[in-house]
Amino acid sequence: MATATAPPAMVERLPRSRSSRPWSWERVTPILMIAPSVVLVAIFVYYFIARTAYTSLTRWRGVVPDYTFVGFRNYARLFQTEKFQADIVNTIHFTAFFLIGCLVLGLGAAVLLDQKLPGSIIFQNVFMFPLALSFVVTGTVWRWIFNPNYGLNVLFQNAHLGFLKSGWLTDPHTALNSLTIAAVWQMSGFCMAMFLAGLRGIPDELREAARVDGASEFQAFWRVVFPLLRPITLSAVIILGHISLKIFDLVFVMTFGGPGYSTDMPGLNMFITTFRQDLVAQGAAIATVLLLMVALLIVPYLIWNLRGETER
Repeated sequence: MATATAPPAMVERLPRSRSSRPWSWERVTPILMIAPSVVLVAIFVYYFIARTAYTSLTRWRGVVPDYTFVGFRNYARLFQTEKFQADIVNTIHFTAFFLIGCLVLGLGAAVLLDQKLPGSIIFQNVFMFPLALSFVVTGTVWRWIFNPNYGLNVLFQNAHLGFLKSGWLTDPHTALNSLTIAAVWQMSGFCMAMFLAGLRGIPDELREAARVDGASEFQAFWRVVFPLLRPITLSAVIILGHISLKIFDLVFVMTFGGPGYSTDMPGLNMFITTFRQDLVAQGAAIATVLLLMVALLIVPYLIWNLRGETER
């Protein structure tokens, strides 16, 4: 007895979507949108970084380029100079006190503003005003303030506080600290804004729970609030550290590295070496060292941030 077999089922083929094609318009469009930025960054950032690093390994002195390879001779000569050694010490000193001053003043101002006292908005605007200025303007203003003929010394003299008079920018022992004061005055408002945003983002329930458990206001802040501000603190340290390591315009306007080498910085040294003395290879070596200093600060932060995002 013959059995009837069912005809094979007809499988309907769905039309292939455009997005599944390897070179569909939906996939090409994002690449075309970011391609100009990638090309420009590759040329004007990474190419010139590589070019600078290569120039530091040559014998280029003067206006005419000389790409004779000399290895790390420029770096060896650089670290043997008294001026660059003073630059490194000054940078460490300036960075340490600059960070401490900005973080302490910024956090203190943010805590006061978080209390929502009368006049907080006015104080907030006044504290943020220096951030809108450039370091050139800040340097000019503080150079007037520290002038011994019509600055703070005259104010102290008229107030019968002559013992507070100082050489400020003319004394090698106080010039770098005076420079730090001007930088802290400008950038502490940045830390205040970051800390205030962090404090306003912390739920009040956490503080209330700490108070219910018997914690004082200081204990609640130190054990509950402050740990939650650590990511903001780290971000502020990275940004301010990056600014302090490559500081140039403030030093250029206020002291030009003097007296002696007391306020000289790698950025100013690179400018003088390259554009005033025409030692292009030596200036490129200073720029490369400065880049490595900034990378040592930023790269670990980027790695830590990337790990945090992947763990989420």
